[in-house]
Amino acid sequence: MRHLFKWIISFVIFTLPAMAQTNIALGGLTVDQSAQIEVAADQRAVDQDAGTAQFSGNVVIGQGDLRLNAQRVRVVYSEASGDIALLEAQGGVTFVTATEAAEAESATYDITTGTLVLKGNVLLTQGASALSADQMTVNLSSGTAVMDGRVRTIFQQGGN
Repeated sequence: MRHLFKWIISFVIFTLPAMAQTNIALGGLTVDQSAQIEVAADQRAVDQDAGTAQFSGNVVIGQGDLRLNAQRVRVVYSEASGDIALLEAQGGVTFVTATEAAEAESATYDITTGTLVLKGNVLLTQGASALSADQMTVNLSSGTAVMDGRVRTIFQQGGN
């Protein structure tokens, strides 16, 4: 009887997706917004007048423990300081920390506010657990997030 109960609970948790919104706490998907940003790519094009740069081909961006990979990243610089203010990533976007990873079709990282918005087939993995949704908005300062649109959650329980 005990195994049947566990099976029913597992079935409910693993197969019934949520329809609205899920608030989640992220332990490792945080970043020091004042940390240096390093960018590597196959190509870089700069538009001085617009205050932007376009990186393409195997783009890897690092800031502290956070790593972003994508095929293309548009960088917008602050007019006031000249620092990077915004990153817009497209094509196989992946954010990785030591304990968590997030994937999406596109992402916008507003460095000035510490807000990361992932869109399109978002998948967040935390150890053996996984969450997916249409969109995830992360506050990188506090490590909290909200997932919107057809949210699906798989929690890996310890033990039998």
